[in-house]
Amino acid sequence: MMPPNQRIARIRALLEAGLAPVECEVEDESALHAGHAGAASGGGHYRLRLVSSRFEGQPRVARHRLVYDALQDMMQTDIHALAITALTPAEAGAAT
Repeated sequence: MMPPNQRIARIRALLEAGLAPVECEVEDESALHAGHAGAASGGGHYRLRLVSSRFEGQPRVARHRLVYDALQDMMQTDIHALAITALTPAEAGAAT
């Protein structure tokens, strides 16, 4: 398991390699979950906002699967919980 300060950089690198996002925001929410049973394992809690053309034509479940697949090496060790917002560029433009 890597140190918490390196996790966000690794998450970004894996997502950029796998999904080529035009926007990739990663927020560490681990401090909000201190004392939580899952936090004892050392895995962090993260919130993602990704905008990628890879999500075009994909339902939400398929988009989340793409994210989980990109982060699979970290899911059982460094990431305990992941909140995902996965948008296409058109959806992101309409949301702003």
